[in-house]
Amino acid sequence: MYTFAVIFSRLVDFYEILIFVWCLLSWIPRRGGGFVDDLTQVLGKIVWPYLSFFRRFIPPLGMVDFSPIVAMLALEVLRQIVVAILV
Repeated sequence: MYTFAVIFSRLVDFYEILIFVWCLLSWIPRRGGGFVDDLTQVLGKIVWPYLSFFRRFIPPLGMVDFSPIVAMLALEVLRQIVVAILV
């Protein structure tokens, strides 16, 4: 079970990094068909289903979207619960 807890923890880390990189890329101006645009689209397809759940409850305030922060905090809480159960 310890191995599963470590693997789960690493997957959560990786997904949080993907969310963070997607957020950073949203600040960079893009050209259609450029590398940054392509990377943002790929990461968006990976993180958007999870983030859209939180966006339903937390609308953007002006130009700032707090849903990725809440989503990452929820992942951390889930990780701590799962690891505490397994270890």
